[in-house]
Amino acid sequence: MQTVHPLGIELAFQQLGAEPKADIPQIIWAHGWMQSHVALLPLAKSLEKIGSHLLIDFPGFGYSPMPPEAWGTKDYAEHIAAWLKSFSCDKRIWVGHSFGCRVGIQIAALYPDLIDGLFLIAAPGLPNRRSLWKQLKIKAKIYSYKGLKRLVPFGVSANWLKSRFGSRDYRSAGILRPTFTKIVSEDLTEIVKKVHCPVHLVYGDRDKETPFYIGQQYAKCMQKASFFLLHRYDHCSILTQGKYQVANRLKAFLENTVS
Repeated sequence: MQTVHPLGIELAFQQLGAEPKADIPQIIWAHGWMQSHVALLPLAKSLEKIGSHLLIDFPGFGYSPMPPEAWGTKDYAEHIAAWLKSFSCDKRIWVGHSFGCRVGIQIAALYPDLIDGLFLIAAPGLPNRRSLWKQLKIKAKIYSYKGLKRLVPFGVSANWLKSRFGSRDYRSAGILRPTFTKIVSEDLTEIVKKVHCPVHLVYGDRDKETPFYIGQQYAKCMQKASFFLLHRYDHCSILTQGKYQVANRLKAFLENTVS
């Protein structure tokens, strides 16, 4: 692992393939929530001979220390963008999974000169379509949580409330919970309209965390977007069992975008 300090904040990354140079395509790999660069390493290694690969650990994950405060995706984007500006690069492709997609979308919208293409795997960031029954269940859960939270001074365990009512990602976030809460409340609908580079969206048809209709919505919001659905994969297995299919999609995207 190597480290840099964009905006004075430490960032760890691993480099694969060729050395970063102006005439060599650069591929940035951005992992999902509560993961690290390791989650994308097998996929990156399968394409190691194509360009220069930089696999990052977002602040708060892997080998990178915590951010100085609760960050939203724009904060992460500004931090990574400051680092990317230090490279001389003709073509740069951002490959993201889940949370990494959110940050890539922000960079492409805010700093269009830094990103030449987005390859997004299971990208969240748009509102979920929920049935009326599901909406009612969520509201009932929120009201129950708020009501019981008032009883904490009288002996109700705060930790029990978090374990009972918090999502799996929220429970596992630990000290990153303020950051998690900030990120999942973001709606990228207006941000994504500012993305003008080519985009390829890949989803698994069994993904319950980011249903594939979110990718279809994204494709409608962007000028140069394409959507592809992989069958039999969920939010995580798309990177493992679906690795070779994703690699083939990415290789084709690189050939079309970089050439």
